[in-house]
Amino acid sequence: MKPEVAIVGGGVCGLALALNLHRRGITARIYETAPEIRELGVGITLLPHAVRELSALGLLAEFEAVGIENRESCFFTRFGQLAYREPRGRFAGYPFPELGIHRGKLQGILYHAVLRELGADAVSTSHCCVGVEPVGDKVKVLFGPAPDGNVAPPVTADLVIACDGVNSAVRKQFYPDDKVVFTGINTWRGTTVRPPIIGGRSYIRVGSINTGKMVIYPIVDDVDGKGNQLINWMAEIQTGDAGKNDWNTAGRKEDFLPIYQDWKFDWLDVPAMIRDAQTILEYPMVDKEPIDRWVFGRVALAGDAAHPMYPRGSNGSAQGLIDARVLADLLARGGEVDAALAEYEATRAPQTARVVRTNRSTPPDLINIAVEEATHDKPFDDLEDFITQAELEAISERYKQIAGFSLNDFGAKAG
Repeated sequence: MKPEVAIVGGGVCGLALALNLHRRGITARIYETAPEIRELGVGITLLPHAVRELSALGLLAEFEAVGIENRESCFFTRFGQLAYREPRGRFAGYPFPELGIHRGKLQGILYHAVLRELGADAVSTSHCCVGVEPVGDKVKVLFGPAPDGNVAPPVTADLVIACDGVNSAVRKQFYPDDKVVFTGINTWRGTTVRPPIIGGRSYIRVGSINTGKMVIYPIVDDVDGKGNQLINWMAEIQTGDAGKNDWNTAGRKEDFLPIYQDWKFDWLDVPAMIRDAQTILEYPMVDKEPIDRWVFGRVALAGDAAHPMYPRGSNGSAQGLIDARVLADLLARGGEVDAALAEYEATRAPQTARVVRTNRSTPPDLINIAVEEATHDKPFDDLEDFITQAELEAISERYKQIAGFSLNDFGAKAG
């Protein structure tokens, strides 16, 4: 007998899990804290292994219609000099594209797919989970005051999957001393309407956290009918002993713009892009120490509740989407639920722990740091005098292998 599943959290992982379970004949219902699910946030990149999961849900065309397919990834020094570039997605031989998209659109497409397929009552908003408790062979989900003041009555299910994010109340119940790890890196994320940069299909990293870093990519084409794009950017700065940013609050340009004041290149005026921003949000760069145990009886963690990781390499959403598919597959086999949960934990916990640790020690932008160190943070005439393209390619490939999206993971070959 297949279990009835209560999903705590209506974010990307929770919505994808509901769809995966429904496709396999398993009843699921989502309980979300917010009074309504709205298209909020800034940009996100969907790497091929994330797009693979969305394609399996039959949603690829919807995402391609609202996103931008990246052709290449480019690494520049803080002096605006190109250090390394590589093709991405289909242009690198992958069977799936790499897409830049507004995060709200990502969640919105998944949300409307849930409503279409599972019904309007599949998502209950204003349900703020504060804990779970076993009731025989079932689990009761307890709710406290939601942002609109609503206190929902408890619900009971055969199985509860906590997809309630980095500040998961369910995880906190089982790990009461749980806390985020902040190592002194603060970030600011913004969106700016402007003409396409380079070819309008490039994912760009400039500089490093040692001297100030920018990640820049387009997320909406012809946003104003005049050929301009909506550009997503993130400023990332090692702040040392400085305090941790607030979370997802309005950011102030004056807190970070001075670092980029001289970044005026022939291909981009960075301070102008910052000054012209429509939206700026600030975030601390945080994750949590990997945990081996994700399953507690008939309660399991998934997505950021299980493995919060640095927002580097666009891997947080991808790993949550993979969690959703793997867990649904195991539950659909028809065996014992406890055995399925144990296999889920044994499969996914070690894999995501490697990604968490890699994002700390060997992020994809290690290329920028390697170039900065080799050139002593000075402009160069010929980069090959300091570090070779083959060495930089090896750094990039190592990260892809650990994160699970090298070409070999797809059985594909570069064309």
